Amino acid sequence: MIKKGVKILLVLGLAALVAIQFIRPEKNNDGYKSVAAFEAETKPSEQVASILKESCYDCHSNQTRYPWYAELAPFSLWLNDHIIDGKKHFNVSAWSEYTVKKKEHKLEELVEMVENEEMPLRSYAFVHGNISEDDRKLLLQWAGLVRLQYKHQLEVSSR
Repeated sequence: MIKKGVKILLVLGLAALVAIQFIRPEKNNDGYKSVAAFEAETKPSEQVASILKESCYDCHSNQTRYPWYAELAPFSLWLNDHIIDGKKHFNVSAWSEYTVKKKEHKLEELVEMVENEEMPLRSYAFVHGNISEDDRKLLLQWAGLVRLQYKHQLEVSSR
């Protein structure tokens, strides 16, 4: 009796796995907005731009590079959820739409998350590799300098 119940559960599980393959989240590569405005305004060095591309843009821009397993559910759904959540918090493709105050705040959050080693997410770093301590320092130094520029703009505009 128990074996029959286990078989039924396995068949139902397999059927569910096959069925969710037909649920296809929209890809995050709209081609409409890019990271160009963000990079033009924040002027990262080549090395920092490379760090951003390799460790940030997949979830924090409209330019996601999808790994092979992104075609398989439930991974496709899980990745889509990460991208939606990441862009909700910080989307460099929407940078030109942010106010100066919001830009400064977003960079403050970036610094905090990178300093606390909360970004990149462990699940992302597990698959794609984590950033080195030297790269982390470069990223933090760049973000700190850009934040200072935005703070200065805020001070000037409030006078």
